[in-house]
Amino acid sequence: MTRPLRVVVDEARAVLPALRGALAGGDAILPLAETAAHREVPDAVDEAVALVVQTSGSTGAAKRVALSAQALLASAAAAEQALGSSGQWLLALPAHYIAGINVLVRSITAGTDPVILRSAHFEPPAFVEAAAALDHPVRFTSLVPAQLSRLLESLPAIDVLRRFDRILLGGQSTPAGLLAQALELGLNVTRTYGSSETSGGCVYDGVPVGDTVMRIVGGEIELGGPTLAEGYLGDEERTRRAFHEDDAGRWYRTADSGVIVDGALRVTGRLDDVIVSGGLKVSLSEVERLVRSLPGLEGAVVVGSPDERWGQVPVVYSTVPAELAAVREAVGSALGAAARPADVVVVDAIPLLSSGKPDRAALQRR
Repeated sequence: MTRPLRVVVDEARAVLPALRGALAGGDAILPLAETAAHREVPDAVDEAVALVVQTSGSTGAAKRVALSAQALLASAAAAEQALGSSGQWLLALPAHYIAGINVLVRSITAGTDPVILRSAHFEPPAFVEAAAALDHPVRFTSLVPAQLSRLLESLPAIDVLRRFDRILLGGQSTPAGLLAQALELGLNVTRTYGSSETSGGCVYDGVPVGDTVMRIVGGEIELGGPTLAEGYLGDEERTRRAFHEDDAGRWYRTADSGVIVDGALRVTGRLDDVIVSGGLKVSLSEVERLVRSLPGLEGAVVVGSPDERWGQVPVVYSTVPAELAAVREAVGSALGAAARPADVVVVDAIPLLSSGKPDRAALQRR
């Protein structure tokens, strides 16, 4: 069965009542970024679909993930269980991405009104001002690492962050130095892992929450449980590639590589970010993780670039100058000669998507 699809843009005040209706069994909603607002959308969706989330497309083509109300509510219940209570949320992320939507869903299930950060650009003073409007004794927020890094540059913001019962940090890999700094400052930070296909973060600090299950198949992380999406809107082939069933249940292939040690998941990279340099496979995420461990390069981004001699090579983009020879030596000694970056490109700012993630596609186009 299908039902009419109503399009809602990414203004949180519009999304929240619409989302309440969707979770209660009303029309499905499709939050869209402004750049995608005029793209063609289908006239109807499956009856089970309550929400369609367009992914950021940071490394490839954007996808429209179809989620049921049951999946969203299961995610909210798992979060409440992991956090130990419900409370009031500060929405500091775009409401058209799953992390922002989850703040709204959790607020609905908790019966509290979220405080919305309305600044056009994320800045510490605006965050501090929004946090002052929280009136519940239990306080939560979700951030991406780039936002947390920005806040840690401000003493007033650090004081405010200390008042949050939990700060969920996800959307991308968290540099080890940033995490260590946050913990040293006394911030209650929890790293989350998940995607739109899993209704957002479903693994907290390496441990699955709620009824989420995880496993490694052929080096790839697979996730299962009640938070899984129905599939991709209007793309049955992509749905079949990403979701599958076996005797153990229904699973989502994440395209992330990882290992499970003592019950805790460690993500080691992306299976689809592997380049071939001089006939050898190189994981760009592994190179980036090592580059970010070097002083001053915590915010660096590594992408693949065509090369006439080697086919493809890693290139580092950073807002801070770095000696190429030192970077190559550090990476080469740990990951091998093929992984050594060909260049360190200094830019005024790393281009970001509205989700706060690095816009790798924009860097690759350079």
